[in-house]
Amino acid sequence: MTRRNQLALALSVVSLALLWPGLTEPVLTIRATIDMFGVERELTNETRSVVGAIRSLHQSGNDFVAGLILLFSILVPLTKALLAVPVLFGAPERRASLMRFVQAISKWSMADVFAVGMLIALLVAKGTANLSAIAGPGFYFFTAYCLVSNAAFQLLRAESNSQA
Repeated sequence: MTRRNQLALALSVVSLALLWPGLTEPVLTIRATIDMFGVERELTNETRSVVGAIRSLHQSGNDFVAGLILLFSILVPLTKALLAVPVLFGAPERRASLMRFVQAISKWSMADVFAVGMLIALLVAKGTANLSAIAGPGFYFFTAYCLVSNAAFQLLRAESNSQA
C-alpha cells in the first residue's frame, strides 16, 4: 500500500471518529431575551445537537425536514467515509465506479454547507443585542470532520485517478 493510500485511509478513519461527536454533541446554544420595563426576560434558551435537532423535528411532525437533515448530514457523510475502504482495497475495475459514486454523493452532502451555515448563524447572533449564540463542541467536531473528510477525499481522488 502506498503512503498516499495509508494517509487517505487514516484520514477516513479520523473523519469518522470526528463525525460521531459532531453529530451527538451540542452544536449550538441560542438564547433570546427581551427587555421589558428595564427587566430582562428570557424568551428561549435552546441547545441542540444535529441528532437532537432531527429528533425534535420528527417529534414536532416535520418529518420531511428531519429526513433531509438525516440524509444529507448523516447518511451521505457516513457512506462517503465508509466507501474509502473499497476504493482503496477493491478490485481495480470497481475502484473507478465507486470513486464516481463517491464524487456524485459528495455533491449532495450538506456537511460543509451546515458548518458554514452554523458559522454565519453565530456571527449574526453576536451582532444582535437580544440574541446570543454559542458554538458547542459538536460544531468544532463537525467542522473538523468536514476538513479531514475533504482532505481524505482529495487523496482518494488523486490515488484512484493515477491507478484508473
